[in-house]
Amino acid sequence: MKIKQLYIAAIALLGTGAFAQQANAQLLEEKGKFTHADTLRGMLTPLRTCYDINYYHLDVKFDIDKKFISGSNQFKFTATEDFTKLQFDLFDNLKIEKVVYKGKEVSFTRDGNAAFVTFPQTISKGSKDEFTVYYSGNPTIAKNAPWDGGVVFKKDSLGKPFVATACEGVGASIWWPNKDHLSDEVDSMMISISVPKGLKDVSNGRLRKVTQLKDGYTRFDWFVANPINNYDVVANIADYVHFSDTYMGEKGKLNLDYWVLPTSLEKAKKQFADNVKPMLKAFEHWFGPYPFYEDSYKLVETPHLGMEHQSATAYGNKYLNGYLGYDLSGTGWGKKWDYIIVHESGHEWFGNNITGKDLADMWVHESFTCYSESLFIEDNWGKAAGQEYNFGLRKGISNDSPIVGVYNVNKEGSGDMYSKGAVVLNMVRTIINDDEKWRSILRGLNKTFYHQTVTYDDITGYISKQSGIDLSSVFDQYLRYKTLPMLEFTKSKDNRLLCRWVAEAKDFKMPIRLKVKGGEYRFIIPTNEFGPVGIEGATKDNIEIDNLNYYVGVLMD
Repeated sequence: MKIKQLYIAAIALLGTGAFAQQANAQLLEEKGKFTHADTLRGMLTPLRTCYDINYYHLDVKFDIDKKFISGSNQFKFTATEDFTKLQFDLFDNLKIEKVVYKGKEVSFTRDGNAAFVTFPQTISKGSKDEFTVYYSGNPTIAKNAPWDGGVVFKKDSLGKPFVATACEGVGASIWWPNKDHLSDEVDSMMISISVPKGLKDVSNGRLRKVTQLKDGYTRFDWFVANPINNYDVVANIADYVHFSDTYMGEKGKLNLDYWVLPTSLEKAKKQFADNVKPMLKAFEHWFGPYPFYEDSYKLVETPHLGMEHQSATAYGNKYLNGYLGYDLSGTGWGKKWDYIIVHESGHEWFGNNITGKDLADMWVHESFTCYSESLFIEDNWGKAAGQEYNFGLRKGISNDSPIVGVYNVNKEGSGDMYSKGAVVLNMVRTIINDDEKWRSILRGLNKTFYHQTVTYDDITGYISKQSGIDLSSVFDQYLRYKTLPMLEFTKSKDNRLLCRWVAEAKDFKMPIRLKVKGGEYRFIIPTNEFGPVGIEGATKDNIEIDNLNYYVGVLMD
């Protein structure tokens, strides 16, 4: 997802069991910050946890002139409990025509953007079953995709339709029915999109079949062989032309497929050649194999800026280096490569391979992916260049609210999850002080949590365990609080320089690099009690912090 600001400051409310979940929902609603609709979307109630999604077949027709969609989605699932009722999700501006189970229509009710299906008999725990939802309507039109969700209906420069979906954050149920919660990724999926004759659809995975329909439409069947989160599922519709390449990566030959407007073809060939293979080389080195070899790697030109749609990355950066030609770091390094190709492709590892279970942990997607930009620079121009770029990102930090959002209500945290998150990860690398170990941790995350959904504790706990350093208070301070830790210096009665941490996280203790001006950096580990700096000759006037790699405040008493 592209850089955006979301200003929500709140404390995560956690609970176990249906009673605790309901209590949390009531508390959140009573506080007035969130609504019943938010908890319906964001909370894992028994009506959602009772079934595990295995497979979808989404089959949708786009009437572009009327901005109207119609079709169905088949849900194949495994029951995790005995149940007779479940919840799925679809925005209430779209009509549910019927729900079919074992060849017969079954009853359902709606509550805002949630729908509840009642089955004629108990579905037993462990059994595999299915139902199909038929729906239609005029979907929400995205006014400023990808920052707001919905369908983009535009024209290309030749006046032909140029249509795309983008729904991260708001949720995939803004345009198709599904179990709309990040925690449950479908194992595989068929995406069938029917479009007016003369146009093409490009969706996730590999193209299985193209069928000319009798009504003047063409159906494109795309199969996704790997788990995929709902917001990544995409329809891209235009008068596309296709060209391709291959990349010999860690798992063998990776197909590279590019779908662009005819007027963009020559620009695309050069821009993609300059950026894609260097990106894949860098990210496979740091993160491990591209996670979706079976589904290929695609770039698809879109009428919006970009989005990390799995194996079908949306591209709208106008074939410019930087972020629409602009360097977000202000260092010059950001104009040497195409921001959208590098950033959105980084999400294939963090966001698509490793997915947060709750939108509150969207930082897992965005912090690591923003950090990946500096690793791409490092791989191509050296470590110093990557660190300089990472430092430059600080100008985009607001420290307005916590990076971790509010659990159970489908709300992500501060937009600081991008720049501040990247800065924090570089700082953690500095603390670990072993670049090969750091690389093994990044690769290990992608191997250990391969195609899985994760929690805050999964990611932070893994890094602490593998590094051999308890980093829990470091992550807590930077991710759960908006304020920076302050390193306070004072002088003892015998004129020794003392220091301590002042922070909100409990028992905050972070190693930091200090030096006397003109000397060499040394690690010290201050606590929340004053203790000696321990560097010979250190005074308040000559002590220096490694400000390139540490993002902290300083107090001089």
